[in-house]
Order: sequence, then C-alpha cells, then structure tokens
Amino acid sequence: MSEAPLAAIRALPSWLLGRAAARGRALVADALSAEGLRMWHHVVLSAVRDLAPVAQADLGRSVGLDPKDLVGVLNDLQSAGLAVREPDPNDRRKNAVSLTEEGRRLLRRCEEAARGANDALLAPLSAAEREHFMSMLIRISGTDG
Repeated sequence: MSEAPLAAIRALPSWLLGRAAARGRALVADALSAEGLRMWHHVVLSAVRDLAPVAQADLGRSVGLDPKDLVGVLNDLQSAGLAVREPDPNDRRKNAVSLTEEGRRLLRRCEEAARGANDALLAPLSAAEREHFMSMLIRISGTDG
C-alpha cells in the first residue's frame, strides 16, 4: 500500500510551519476585521505609533510596504480619522504620519484582538510548551525576537 498523497511534503517542517502561519494569519485577520481593519492597516498603525511622527517614506521602508500600497493604506486610515499626514517638521517637502486619538484607541483594541487570536492559535499548547515553542520559532526565524 502506498503512502497518502503528499505525505512526504506534509511531513516537512516548512510545510507545517506554513500551515500554522496561514491559520494564524486567518485568525488574526478575522479578529481585526471585527474591528474594521485589514492586516496592513494594523501593521501601519502599529509602526506609526512606534515611530511617530514618521516620514511617509521611512514608514514604508520600516514595514516593507511598496510606496504605492502604503499610500492606499494611509488614505484608508486618514479617511477613517485614524492617522494624519502633515508636513514633516524636519523636511517640509515630506509628509510625516502620526496617529489620532481614535487611531490609538483602535490600535489598542486591535492589539488585544490579535493577542486573543494568537492565544487561540496556541491553545493546544501548555504555558511551558508555548514558551518553548516561541523560543524555537525565534531561533529558526533568524530574528532576535
């Protein structure tokens, strides 16, 4: 009897990590959508909070988003009253982005929703397993956390 189709591929760590990542993204995307945001909105709001006031070009580089795509996300955020673009105090030829108070409130709710989604993703693991799993993910991801 032969193996089930794709059994060798489905046993690869890279395939399993991809499946777990896809499940995690879906859980977070659903949680954010309940707050009216998409993933990139959340990423940009979070980066603006950490870097503000930040030049629009620097913001795009910091999150790895194409400038044209960033403009669309910022247009959405500004239209919703979550972020503002004003002349950069260091270079008036550039725009600097910052959060509005409503943007800060929504970001706090979204961070809570994302934590809940990640808790759901890791629910099958004990607290000790979660800590160990996160440590291993950091090691194999090539990041320092």
